[in-house]
Amino acid sequence: MLKINNIEVKYHHAILVLRGVTMDVEEESVVALLGANGAGKTTTLKAISGLLKTEVGEVTDGTIELDGRRIDRLDTEEIVRLGITQAMEGRRIFEHLTVEENLRAGRKGSDIPKDLEMVYSYFPRLRALRRNVSGFLSGGEQQMMVIGSGLMAHPKYFLLDEPSLGLSPLLTEEIFGIIKRIRIEEKTAILLVEQNALIALDVADYGYVMENGKVVLDGPTDKLKDNEDIKEFYLGLSEIGERKSYKDVKHYRRRKRWLG
Repeated sequence: MLKINNIEVKYHHAILVLRGVTMDVEEESVVALLGANGAGKTTTLKAISGLLKTEVGEVTDGTIELDGRRIDRLDTEEIVRLGITQAMEGRRIFEHLTVEENLRAGRKGSDIPKDLEMVYSYFPRLRALRRNVSGFLSGGEQQMMVIGSGLMAHPKYFLLDEPSLGLSPLLTEEIFGIIKRIRIEEKTAILLVEQNALIALDVADYGYVMENGKVVLDGPTDKLKDNEDIKEFYLGLSEIGERKSYKDVKHYRRRKRWLG
Protein backbone atom coordinates (compact mmCIF):
# COMPACT_ATOMS: atom_id res chain seq x y z
CA MET A 1 0.00 0.00 0.00
CA LEU A 2 1.04 3.57 -0.68
CA LYS A 3 0.40 5.75 2.38
CA ILE A 4 0.68 9.53 2.66
CA ASN A 5 0.71 10.37 6.35
CA ASN A 6 -0.12 13.95 7.36
CA ILE A 7 2.51 15.51 5.09
CA GLU A 8 3.51 19.14 4.91
CA VAL A 9 5.33 20.44 1.81
CA LYS A 10 7.29 23.65 1.44
CA TYR A 11 9.06 25.26 -1.49
CA HIS A 12 12.31 27.17 -0.91
CA HIS A 13 12.02 26.32 2.83
CA ALA A 14 9.37 29.04 3.16
CA ILE A 15 6.29 28.64 0.94
CA LEU A 16 3.83 26.22 2.56
CA VAL A 17 1.91 24.38 -0.16
CA LEU A 18 0.53 21.22 1.48
CA ARG A 19 -0.80 21.05 5.03
CA GLY A 20 -1.60 17.78 6.77
CA VAL A 21 -2.40 15.76 3.64
CA THR A 22 -3.27 12.14 4.37
CA MET A 23 -4.41 9.53 1.85
CA ASP A 24 -4.05 5.84 1.00
CA VAL A 25 -3.74 4.09 -2.36
CA GLU A 26 -4.42 0.36 -2.19
CA GLU A 27 -2.73 -2.09 -4.54
CA GLU A 28 -4.49 -2.41 -7.93
CA SER A 29 -6.93 0.40 -7.08
CA VAL A 30 -7.71 3.68 -8.84
CA VAL A 31 -7.85 6.78 -6.63
CA ALA A 32 -9.00 10.14 -7.98
CA LEU A 33 -7.58 13.41 -6.66
CA LEU A 34 -9.89 16.34 -7.39
CA GLY A 35 -9.61 20.06 -6.80
CA ALA A 36 -9.35 23.42 -8.50
CA ASN A 37 -6.13 24.71 -10.03
CA GLY A 38 -3.65 25.53 -7.26
CA ALA A 39 -5.25 23.18 -4.73
CA GLY A 40 -2.05 21.14 -4.34
CA LYS A 41 -2.84 18.08 -6.45
CA THR A 42 0.27 18.09 -8.63
CA THR A 43 2.46 18.92 -5.63
CA THR A 44 1.06 15.82 -3.91
CA LEU A 45 2.07 13.64 -6.86
CA LYS A 46 5.55 15.19 -6.96
CA ALA A 47 5.97 14.61 -3.24
CA ILE A 48 5.28 10.91 -3.83
CA SER A 49 7.49 10.54 -6.92
CA GLY A 50 10.40 12.58 -5.55
CA LEU A 51 10.17 15.23 -8.27
CA LEU A 52 9.76 17.96 -5.64
CA LYS A 53 13.54 18.06 -5.33
CA THR A 54 13.86 19.37 -8.88
CA GLU A 55 11.78 22.40 -7.88
CA VAL A 56 13.43 23.18 -4.52
CA GLY A 57 10.55 21.59 -2.66
CA GLU A 58 10.57 19.11 0.21
CA VAL A 59 8.36 17.17 2.58
CA THR A 60 8.97 19.02 5.84
CA ASP A 61 6.61 17.04 8.06
CA GLY A 62 4.83 13.69 7.96
CA THR A 63 5.88 10.65 5.93
CA ILE A 64 5.22 8.84 2.66
CA GLU A 65 5.45 5.05 2.82
CA LEU A 66 5.39 2.27 0.27
CA ASP A 67 4.61 -1.14 1.77
CA GLY A 68 5.80 0.10 5.15
CA ARG A 69 9.05 1.63 3.86
CA ARG A 70 9.53 5.39 4.11
CA ILE A 71 10.27 6.85 0.66
CA ASP A 72 9.94 10.64 0.99
CA ARG A 73 13.69 10.99 1.58
CA LEU A 74 14.69 8.90 -1.44
CA ASP A 75 15.82 10.13 -4.85
CA THR A 76 13.43 9.91 -7.79
CA GLU A 77 15.47 7.14 -9.44
CA GLU A 78 15.19 4.92 -6.38
CA ILE A 79 11.47 5.60 -6.05
CA VAL A 80 11.02 4.52 -9.69
CA ARG A 81 12.95 1.32 -8.99
CA LEU A 82 10.56 0.61 -6.10
CA GLY A 83 7.62 0.77 -8.51
CA ILE A 84 6.29 4.34 -8.58
CA THR A 85 6.19 6.29 -11.85
CA GLN A 86 4.67 9.70 -12.61
CA ALA A 87 3.35 10.82 -15.99
CA MET A 88 3.72 14.59 -15.93
CA GLU A 89 1.04 17.12 -16.79
CA GLY A 90 1.42 18.92 -20.10
CA ARG A 91 2.86 16.01 -22.13
CA ARG A 92 6.52 16.70 -21.46
CA ILE A 93 8.40 14.88 -24.19
CA PHE A 94 11.62 14.95 -26.18
CA GLU A 95 10.13 16.69 -29.20
CA HIS A 96 13.13 16.11 -31.48
CA LEU A 97 13.16 12.33 -30.88
CA THR A 98 10.93 9.76 -32.55
CA VAL A 99 8.09 8.06 -30.73
CA GLU A 100 10.10 4.89 -30.18
CA GLU A 101 13.16 6.83 -29.03
CA ASN A 102 10.98 8.57 -26.44
CA LEU A 103 9.65 5.24 -25.25
CA ARG A 104 13.15 3.80 -25.02
CA ALA A 105 14.61 6.86 -23.25
CA GLY A 106 16.32 5.87 -20.02
CA ARG A 107 15.52 2.18 -20.45
CA LYS A 108 18.12 -0.58 -20.45
CA GLY A 109 18.08 -4.33 -20.75
CA SER A 110 16.96 -7.09 -23.06
CA ASP A 111 13.26 -6.67 -22.24
CA ILE A 112 12.88 -3.42 -24.21
CA PRO A 113 11.41 -5.07 -27.36
CA LYS A 114 8.90 -6.96 -25.21
CA ASP A 115 8.00 -3.78 -23.31
CA LEU A 116 7.52 -1.88 -26.57
CA GLU A 117 5.13 -4.58 -27.79
CA MET A 118 3.20 -4.22 -24.53
CA VAL A 119 2.88 -0.44 -25.05
CA TYR A 120 1.85 -0.89 -28.69
CA SER A 121 -0.83 -3.38 -27.65
CA TYR A 122 -2.47 -0.60 -25.64
CA PHE A 123 -1.74 2.12 -28.19
CA PRO A 124 -1.77 0.64 -31.72
CA ARG A 125 -1.55 4.15 -33.15
CA LEU A 126 1.93 4.52 -31.66
CA ARG A 127 3.14 1.46 -33.52
CA ALA A 128 2.22 3.11 -36.81
CA LEU A 129 3.90 6.35 -35.68
CA ARG A 130 6.94 4.82 -34.00
CA ARG A 131 9.43 6.41 -36.45
CA ASN A 132 7.70 9.81 -36.51
CA VAL A 133 9.25 12.82 -34.75
CA SER A 134 7.31 13.33 -31.54
CA GLY A 135 7.01 17.10 -31.84
CA PHE A 136 4.72 16.66 -34.85
CA LEU A 137 2.23 14.36 -33.11
CA SER A 138 -1.24 15.49 -32.11
CA GLY A 139 -1.98 16.21 -28.45
CA GLY A 140 -3.76 12.90 -28.06
CA GLU A 141 -0.92 10.95 -29.65
CA GLN A 142 1.60 12.69 -27.39
CA GLN A 143 -0.52 11.81 -24.35
CA MET A 144 -0.57 8.17 -25.42
CA MET A 145 3.21 8.27 -25.75
CA VAL A 146 3.64 9.81 -22.28
CA ILE A 147 1.48 7.10 -20.69
CA GLY A 148 3.25 4.45 -22.75
CA SER A 149 6.64 5.74 -21.61
CA GLY A 150 5.53 5.41 -17.99
CA LEU A 151 4.32 1.86 -18.64
CA MET A 152 7.79 0.89 -19.87
CA ALA A 153 8.89 0.99 -16.21
CA HIS A 154 6.16 -1.51 -15.21
CA PRO A 155 4.99 0.66 -12.30
CA LYS A 156 3.21 -0.84 -9.35
CA TYR A 157 1.78 2.62 -8.70
CA PHE A 158 1.20 4.95 -11.66
CA LEU A 159 0.69 8.66 -10.95
CA LEU A 160 -1.24 10.30 -13.80
CA ASP A 161 -1.45 14.10 -13.90
CA GLU A 162 -4.30 15.49 -16.04
CA PRO A 163 -4.29 12.82 -18.80
CA SER A 164 -7.29 14.47 -20.52
CA LEU A 165 -5.79 17.97 -20.60
CA GLY A 166 -6.51 19.61 -23.96
CA LEU A 167 -8.05 16.49 -25.50
CA SER A 168 -11.39 16.14 -27.27
CA PRO A 169 -14.17 14.21 -25.50
CA LEU A 170 -13.70 11.30 -27.92
CA LEU A 171 -9.96 11.05 -27.25
CA THR A 172 -10.53 11.47 -23.52
CA GLU A 173 -12.92 8.51 -23.57
CA GLU A 174 -10.34 6.45 -25.48
CA ILE A 175 -7.52 7.33 -23.07
CA PHE A 176 -9.61 6.47 -20.01
CA GLY A 177 -10.70 3.19 -21.56
CA ILE A 178 -7.02 2.30 -21.86
CA ILE A 179 -6.38 3.40 -18.26
CA LYS A 180 -9.07 0.95 -17.12
CA ARG A 181 -7.35 -1.83 -19.08
CA ILE A 182 -3.94 -0.99 -17.61
CA ARG A 183 -5.33 -1.21 -14.10
CA ILE A 184 -6.80 -4.67 -14.75
CA GLU A 185 -4.28 -6.25 -17.11
CA GLU A 186 -1.07 -4.88 -15.56
CA LYS A 187 -2.44 -4.98 -11.99
CA THR A 188 -1.32 -1.38 -11.58
CA ALA A 189 -2.65 1.00 -8.93
CA ILE A 190 -3.35 4.47 -10.31
CA LEU A 191 -3.44 7.80 -8.50
CA LEU A 192 -5.27 10.09 -10.90
CA VAL A 193 -5.27 13.90 -10.92
CA GLU A 194 -8.00 15.01 -13.30
CA GLN A 195 -10.06 18.15 -13.94
CA ASN A 196 -12.80 16.12 -15.62
CA ALA A 197 -14.41 14.99 -12.38
CA LEU A 198 -17.17 12.99 -14.02
CA ILE A 199 -14.85 10.64 -15.92
CA ALA A 200 -12.40 10.49 -12.99
CA LEU A 201 -15.11 9.37 -10.57
CA ASP A 202 -16.39 6.84 -13.11
CA VAL A 203 -13.01 5.10 -13.36
CA ALA A 204 -11.89 5.42 -9.70
CA ASP A 205 -12.77 3.40 -6.60
CA TYR A 206 -12.07 6.17 -4.10
CA GLY A 207 -11.62 9.92 -4.28
CA TYR A 208 -10.10 12.84 -2.39
CA VAL A 209 -10.98 16.51 -2.82
CA MET A 210 -8.29 19.10 -2.14
CA GLU A 211 -8.59 22.82 -1.49
CA ASN A 212 -5.82 25.23 -0.51
CA GLY A 213 -3.31 22.45 0.16
CA LYS A 214 -5.59 20.31 2.34
CA VAL A 215 -7.90 17.34 1.86
CA VAL A 216 -11.40 18.62 2.61
CA LEU A 217 -13.47 15.63 1.52
CA ASP A 218 -12.90 11.96 0.70
CA GLY A 219 -14.83 8.75 0.26
CA PRO A 220 -15.80 5.95 -2.14
CA THR A 221 -16.63 7.37 -5.54
CA ASP A 222 -20.26 6.24 -5.40
CA LYS A 223 -20.66 8.30 -2.24
CA LEU A 224 -18.85 11.30 -3.72
CA LYS A 225 -21.06 11.27 -6.82
CA ASP A 226 -24.10 11.64 -4.55
CA ASN A 227 -22.53 14.46 -2.50
CA GLU A 228 -24.31 17.75 -3.21
CA ASP A 229 -21.08 19.75 -3.14
CA ILE A 230 -19.45 17.44 -5.68
CA LYS A 231 -22.53 17.61 -7.89
CA GLU A 232 -22.59 21.39 -7.67
CA PHE A 233 -18.91 22.28 -7.88
CA TYR A 234 -17.39 19.50 -9.98
CA LEU A 235 -20.21 17.89 -11.95
CA GLY A 236 -21.90 21.25 -12.60
CA LEU A 237 -25.32 20.37 -11.18
CA SER A 238 -27.25 22.10 -8.40
CA GLU A 239 -29.78 20.34 -6.19
CA ILE A 240 -32.55 21.02 -8.73
CA GLY A 241 -30.47 19.80 -11.64
CA GLU A 242 -29.42 23.17 -13.05
CA ARG A 243 -25.98 23.80 -14.46
CA LYS A 244 -24.01 25.91 -12.01
CA SER A 245 -20.50 27.34 -11.93
CA TYR A 246 -18.06 26.49 -9.15
CA LYS A 247 -17.44 30.24 -8.81
CA ASP A 248 -21.11 30.94 -8.02
CA VAL A 249 -20.76 29.79 -4.41
CA LYS A 250 -18.66 31.61 -1.83
CA HIS A 251 -15.52 29.88 -0.56
CA TYR A 252 -16.62 30.06 3.08
CA ARG A 253 -19.90 28.35 2.26
CA ARG A 254 -18.09 25.40 0.64
CA ARG A 255 -15.73 25.01 3.57
CA LYS A 256 -18.57 25.21 6.08
CA ARG A 257 -20.33 22.30 4.41
CA TRP A 258 -17.20 20.21 3.80
CA LEU A 259 -15.71 20.67 7.25
CA GLY A 260 -18.96 20.72 9.17
